[in-house]
Amino acid sequence: MRLTRKKNTDLEQDKPKRKPAISEQELMEAAVRLVDSKRSVSSLSLREIAREAGIAPNSFYRHFRDVDELAVALIDRAGRGLRGTIREARKRLENDRGGVRSSVEVFMEALDDEQKYLKILLREISIGSDAFRNAVDRELNYFEEELNDELLRIAKASGKEIHEPRLVAKAITRLVFTLGASAANMNIEQRNDLTQETVTMVRMIIVGANAMVKRK
Repeated sequence: MRLTRKKNTDLEQDKPKRKPAISEQELMEAAVRLVDSKRSVSSLSLREIAREAGIAPNSFYRHFRDVDELAVALIDRAGRGLRGTIREARKRLENDRGGVRSSVEVFMEALDDEQKYLKILLREISIGSDAFRNAVDRELNYFEEELNDELLRIAKASGKEIHEPRLVAKAITRLVFTLGASAANMNIEQRNDLTQETVTMVRMIIVGANAMVKRK
């Protein structure tokens, strides 16, 4: 009897302990830990995420209806971080470091954030459910609105008109996001080269937009 009891006790101790409660943030972090260069959020199962978080699958539903809703929450988190990136770029503008280069540098630096939220947004920008793609598009629109306002502010301060600033903002945003997606897994030297190329391309877009004003 004593041996049986001891064995049962040992078995109970060997069982993985599940957390009695978990926060929404912890659940998102568990999903992020499962994502790597070969796996996307869209490919994760609810059970995988629950197991990584140390909770029963049913506990997942206390925070999210399904994996798609969790993925959308990750994109929203990435968007908030991205808007912080924009604010940082503006600080560099105020320090006269050069607008285009500073903005691109800050964006590239954000790729190394330990939380990997921006990398998830970049990698899955064209895949996933409709809800996921809509969330990504919403964050891109936020970025474009911010950039449009900045372009108008710069144009007013310099006295130079810019042609279709909203389209310019969209062109720059889509370019930087597309190139950023390819930069996520590059080494430092490759990323530096890509940063320089991106800066040049963004400047070409702005110069072209300024030239179109003169031709109107």
